[in-house]
Amino acid sequence: MKAPKISEAVVRRLPVYLRYLIHLQQMQVKTVSSQQMGKTLDINPAQIRKDLSSFGDFGKKGIGYDVDYLIEKIRQILKLDQEIHVALVGAGHLGHAISNYNAYLRDNMRIVAIFDNDPAKQGKTIAGLVIQPLEELKDTVKQRQIRLAIITVPAAAAQAVADQLIEAGIEGILNFAPVNIRTDADVKIYHADVTSSLQSLAYYLNRTKLNSDGSRNK
Repeated sequence: MKAPKISEAVVRRLPVYLRYLIHLQQMQVKTVSSQQMGKTLDINPAQIRKDLSSFGDFGKKGIGYDVDYLIEKIRQILKLDQEIHVALVGAGHLGHAISNYNAYLRDNMRIVAIFDNDPAKQGKTIAGLVIQPLEELKDTVKQRQIRLAIITVPAAAAQAVADQLIEAGIEGILNFAPVNIRTDADVKIYHADVTSSLQSLAYYLNRTKLNSDGSRNK
C-alpha cells in the first residue's frame, strides 16, 4: 500500500510542535494534552490531533501525549534521528550569520561546507569551515554526503546556483535570495523571503503615526 500523502502544511507544523515539546522536556513536564498545546501554540487542538494521527496513534485518551515519546517520534518523522549534512552557498553577511548559528543547530543537522564564487573570500574561514569555490561543489556534496543546501546569494545568481546544487545531487533547498527558484527536478525548495515577510507584516501596523513626543496622531 502507498503511504498517505501528507500535506506541506502538516510538515511545516511538526517543527513547531517539536520545539514546544523540547521546551516542556527541559521543564521536566512528562505529559501534555492537545488542549494545552493548542492554547500555547495558538493552533486548534483538533488540528494538532489530526496532524499527529497522520503518522500514528501517539496519544492516550484522558492522559494526552507522553512528551519524551512524542519528541522521539517527531524527530524520526522529520528524519532528525539521522545525521543530515547541509551546504551553504553565499558567504556574505547573511551567510556569515547562518554559518555562525551552526553551533546552535540540533538534531544532527549541520552545515559542513560553505561556497562562494568570490576569489577574495575563498580560503577564508567561517565557523571553522573554509570557504570553497563553486567548482568544488559537486565533489564536496558527494564526498561529505550533503543532502540539503542553503542559498544566500544575490537574486540574479540564485537560479544558477540552485541548478548547480540540484545537478550535484542536493535533495532540498532553503532559498534566502529574494527570487523564486524554479526546477523540473524532484527537489523541494522553501523560500525564506525576509522582505516579503516584512511587507506582509506592514499591513497589520497601526495606521496612526507617532509624534516626536511619543504620542499618537488621532
